Amino acid sequence: MTELELQQYLLHEYPQENARCEWKEFKNLKNSFCGDEKDDIISYVSAIANMEGGHLVIGVYDKTLEIVGTDTYNYDRQKAILRLIQRCTSLSTEGIDIEEFVTDDTGKKVWVIHIPKHLPKRPVFAHDKAWQRIEDSLVEMTSERMNAILDEPMLSDKDWSAEIVPNATIDDLDEVAIAKARKMFKKVHSRIPESEVNVWSVEEFLSNSGVMIDGKLTRAAIILLGKPVSVYKLRPAVVQVTWTLHDKNEDVVDYEHFTIPFILTVDEILAKVHNLTMRELPGGTLFPDTMKQYDDYTIREALHNCIAHQDYTLQQRINFVENPGFIYYANGGSFIPGTLQNVLTTHGPQRHFRNECLCQAMVNFNMIDTVSRGIKKMFSEQWRRHFPMPDYEIDASNKEVAVRIYGNVINERYTQLLKEDKTLTLQDCIMLDAVQKGHTIHEDIAQSLLSRGLVEGEAPNYTISLGIAKMTHQLPGYTRQKGLDKDKIKQMILQYLKNAGNDGAKRDSIYEYLREVLPQTKTREQQLRTLGDILNSMRAEQLIRAEGRMWFENKEI
Repeated sequence: MTELELQQYLLHEYPQENARCEWKEFKNLKNSFCGDEKDDIISYVSAIANMEGGHLVIGVYDKTLEIVGTDTYNYDRQKAILRLIQRCTSLSTEGIDIEEFVTDDTGKKVWVIHIPKHLPKRPVFAHDKAWQRIEDSLVEMTSERMNAILDEPMLSDKDWSAEIVPNATIDDLDEVAIAKARKMFKKVHSRIPESEVNVWSVEEFLSNSGVMIDGKLTRAAIILLGKPVSVYKLRPAVVQVTWTLHDKNEDVVDYEHFTIPFILTVDEILAKVHNLTMRELPGGTLFPDTMKQYDDYTIREALHNCIAHQDYTLQQRINFVENPGFIYYANGGSFIPGTLQNVLTTHGPQRHFRNECLCQAMVNFNMIDTVSRGIKKMFSEQWRRHFPMPDYEIDASNKEVAVRIYGNVINERYTQLLKEDKTLTLQDCIMLDAVQKGHTIHEDIAQSLLSRGLVEGEAPNYTISLGIAKMTHQLPGYTRQKGLDKDKIKQMILQYLKNAGNDGAKRDSIYEYLREVLPQTKTREQQLRTLGDILNSMRAEQLIRAEGRMWFENKEI
């Protein structure tokens, strides 16, 4: 739509006089996202969330309603959503979204951030302060408003997994599954004498495990212990895990669908994994003589987490994709802790679960724990094996959580060096692992790594430092990422133009010749801009000359 049409649309959908809407200019998203308190995006998100929720329109001058556009820097919408969740403490992940509009005639970009209302009894903080709106002003939250939020009643959201399944009976359960559940129950609850558990009737066992209520079976009972044919009693929910095998070209080689009882079929799913025995590995002393490609605990824990935390009301299957070098898991639902960082830094159990009944049953059957240890242990196991850290992809807008578990080594000498450096924390290692993979890291963390000489470069294109590269024998990779220095590039340009002779060469031809030695962390557009700067510098030095679009060696020098 045109600029005028967008302006009219925004006025209709998000009127200024509406208490749930705020219009702000914020032309530079990088500086405005988390800048000065009370005058940045996260402060406004906190204030709007602490009222009734609403919308923040970015890229419009609020006094004249002129669309000025906003420079989103290197943020895409999903990255921005994740940063909002990270920077705004207690911000709900349900309903948070960003819409992007680009005018057809002027190319100006406008964002509309959709902000959910705060959770009951949980004000949203930014800059360690809770904010609110009073008429047109943004102010630090008053004690009256704070008390009003803290006194709110808790929502009585139903636990889907605890709902009774109509007409379900003991005959809908698998005897082998019940036997295994009883065995695991005795292992978890070792304080209860085995002789006592053994004499419990099936009904008593199910009740004591929390999957039978008042003599009736819950959905959790069917998910973990039900016969395959009983899955239809859970409709319209989709209770299924699909294993898919991809080759190196990402083509599907094989696949299979698995359903209940998950206490048994998890073993069948994991048996499909081609968990190769790794024997001859670089750097011999890093590994024992033999090692499995994937740690059994890690790949099982990740699958159990998908089953436990899946939002079954979304009617989506769980995906379990085996690729050369990594396994990819994906389940439907928002990430209840908000961010991975919250999980890794929390020192106690998680306070809320989507499927409380199902999770508790899986604890009773030794499938998961609820003290926030599982994901941390997955990271620790990958680190102990000197493999890359798991990668979590949290898509709040599409309600999907995915994780990659790697089964191969990326720069194992580098990883070993980090492990031996006793000054590094696990968080340091996770961030340095992200740098190795080319992922974005937060600016404050980047500054810490820069100050300690572990990384170099400019946001968002950090690389491991030259010193680390030398010590870990990664100079080829470092040089490819960093690119040759400008003097060497100039020498290559002079040689190329000398070979071209009187025919000369266009910039695009010179770029194709130099493409592999330009910084690989930059985009094509950034590389072309760098090349243009070098060519202009060489022309100013009278080393080369330009005639129209053609470049020539300056033979007079």
